[in-house]
Amino acid sequence: MNEPKIPVLYAPTASGKTAIVMSLYDKLNIEICSMDSMQIYKKMNIGTAKPLPEELAHYPHHLIDIVYPDESYDVNQYRQDALNKIETVKARNRVPLFVGGTGLYMDILRYGLFEGVTRDEKLRRELEVKESETPGILMDTLSRIDPVAAAKIHPNDLKRKIRALEVYYKTGRKFSEMGRERLPDERFVLIYLSRERSVIYDRINRRVDQMIEMGLIEETSELMKGYTSDLQSMKAIGYRETIDYLNGVYDSKADYIDSLKKNTRHYAKRQIIWGRRYEEMERFDLDSEDLDSFCERLNRLIYI
Repeated sequence: MNEPKIPVLYAPTASGKTAIVMSLYDKLNIEICSMDSMQIYKKMNIGTAKPLPEELAHYPHHLIDIVYPDESYDVNQYRQDALNKIETVKARNRVPLFVGGTGLYMDILRYGLFEGVTRDEKLRRELEVKESETPGILMDTLSRIDPVAAAKIHPNDLKRKIRALEVYYKTGRKFSEMGRERLPDERFVLIYLSRERSVIYDRINRRVDQMIEMGLIEETSELMKGYTSDLQSMKAIGYRETIDYLNGVYDSKADYIDSLKKNTRHYAKRQIIWGRRYEEMERFDLDSEDLDSFCERLNRLIYI
């Protein structure tokens, strides 16, 4: 019998993927592994939409609450932690199922990291100095040299901007083109959980209201007592708007909530665009297909 495939479920924020996976937990021989770059942080619960404690008690999730908000954590570490967790789960004769909306995490699971160009510490320091002297210059430069890579890198992700420019300056080749040379890891099967965009946007608006009711403002206020707002973790959607609200940036609470909803909708749009890159992905329509049929399809994909 062939080794079971490892399913990777990708979907935009607020699409209902967590509830789907918890339902699958009771139907399939799986263990849930988070694929979310914000749920790795301890103390950040409401703004990251982590499952509730009572849900985690019944449906344990791996790869959440790994580091504190002021600790560094990158895709290299996630990949290594994920690979280690895969072996642990398989040793229990169960199937690890990854679920989340962090496209970069999905990408490194399936394709790994491109490591063909060695680090150049001198060049990296020079690029860091340029950015400190003229904020935004690295993204502007990368956008001219390699717009495809620039579009996939968050403006605040200094490490990846430097890496993309480092590869170009050392090889004369675009980082985005070199990344295509990676070979897929055939252990993984990618699955896209889709919904109509209007449905996702409506769910986002309702989720933001729920987060406010659950105490997002209070959670952020507590975090601000121990962590500075310039940390990568504190710049995440949900927290950065709330920090601005607490610092009096918005004219009213309604303006703050509207901004949070808008920024979250824009983030979901970027996630949807990211998912279109993968022609190999199996598609499941959450609006029209029932859970039992999805469970059957998923089981066939795992034990193909």
